[in-house]
Amino acid sequence: MRFLIIGLALSLLAACAQNPVTGSNDFVMMSENQEIAVGRQNDEQVKKQYHVYGSKALQDYVNSVGQRIARQSHRPNLQYHFTVLDTPDINAFALPGGYVYITRGILAYLNSEAELAAVLGHEIGHVTARHGVRQQSAAQAANIGLTIASIFVPEINTAGGSNLANMVGGALLSGYGREHELEADKLGAEYLARTDYDPQAIITVIKVLKNQEVADEQLAKQEGREPRRYHGVFATHPDNDTRLKQAVSEAGKNESPHAHFTGHREFLAATEGMVFNDNSDQGIVRYNAFYHGELGIALQFPKTWQVHNLPTALIAVSPQGEVQMQMKLDESPNGSPAEYARNFAGYGAQITTLNVNGLPAALFDQPDAAGGVVFLNRQAFILQAKGKARGSLAALREDVIRTVKSFHAITANERQLLKPLTLHVITARTGDSFADLAKNSPLGQSAESYLRLINAQFPSGEPQAGQLIKLVR
Repeated sequence: MRFLIIGLALSLLAACAQNPVTGSNDFVMMSENQEIAVGRQNDEQVKKQYHVYGSKALQDYVNSVGQRIARQSHRPNLQYHFTVLDTPDINAFALPGGYVYITRGILAYLNSEAELAAVLGHEIGHVTARHGVRQQSAAQAANIGLTIASIFVPEINTAGGSNLANMVGGALLSGYGREHELEADKLGAEYLARTDYDPQAIITVIKVLKNQEVADEQLAKQEGREPRRYHGVFATHPDNDTRLKQAVSEAGKNESPHAHFTGHREFLAATEGMVFNDNSDQGIVRYNAFYHGELGIALQFPKTWQVHNLPTALIAVSPQGEVQMQMKLDESPNGSPAEYARNFAGYGAQITTLNVNGLPAALFDQPDAAGGVVFLNRQAFILQAKGKARGSLAALREDVIRTVKSFHAITANERQLLKPLTLHVITARTGDSFADLAKNSPLGQSAESYLRLINAQFPSGEPQAGQLIKLVR
């Protein structure tokens, strides 16, 4: 009886609308106008969290590709909005109502207009099939329906009732994951075929993203962090997924008789000069030196270490990965540098007071950690190195101390370096290799891996004479 009441409560909320893709009735709780309003409202929030990339030319190019695909979709009359976000995150996503976003981070790893079209086509597929609307409707129904049911069944508010709520909510939300991703892939492939792009570009993009993920897992182990796994398009399946290949193959049956348009040169021309990795407002790394204009600081890490400017931390890792050094900021430090270092490192640490390039500072030394604290502009900058195993820090202790002693207020000449890394296209010559092209690269120790990844030749392969190659400068 109680399950019947819950079912009746949920059925009272049910609303059906015809799916634009399948023609069948879907459970939804918002009209198309409401869907557009939700997208528009959340679009404002997205743009507050992520800046819009400043290149109008690139924005116009991505929009033109997206609009071309959207016109061939199941909802061609919907007003679509395509936006490039200024973040190195590797992502793309869509909001209800036709709002589609792609990051410059993922654009750096693509190599053709067809691959761009594959990413956008997938996201358009989510919009046309109303995946976001259906998922939100299911969540809303689960919440409202169980609230109504609890009036008739007070036990739902107990611990046991909570399990019941989770079970019913889970049942409503099941299927909103892998199946939706596969449907979006299928729709994206279909839209590519209708616009003269090769549907196989979807498979190519998945391989590119999987290679990036593999490479980042290697770096993550060295840095002691979680890998930056791609949570957007194509994240849920490998490139050898049988159902995906079948879906792409079926889409190819409906493609136009014209030759496929790849748009390799067009895409490289559109992304020429695009910012790579961090933008200058996040600080920059050049030849293992770190510069931050807003904070007004600069320091030099050891030449053979890998330096990673992450959103929440600046990290340097020794060549064999046995030691990791991290810089943190305290905007309101108490006491002197020596007192701060004592509180930070503990009373068992050896503390040495000193002056670092005109700035008050203190070094701390422990058996398994070493580093220093430098005060600048009423802020404390803490550099701490730790070894993965006992004794692993000993041989690199001097490298850590030299890094602390290199800390200084940024100079006028160094401010001239505060320009982000950017992508540039060259024509490969006979004998060129990625190892040679990586020499003296501002990407440091990881340069060859990065160059291979952004040119879709990871983990092996070399440039061919006459081939267009992306470099980072």
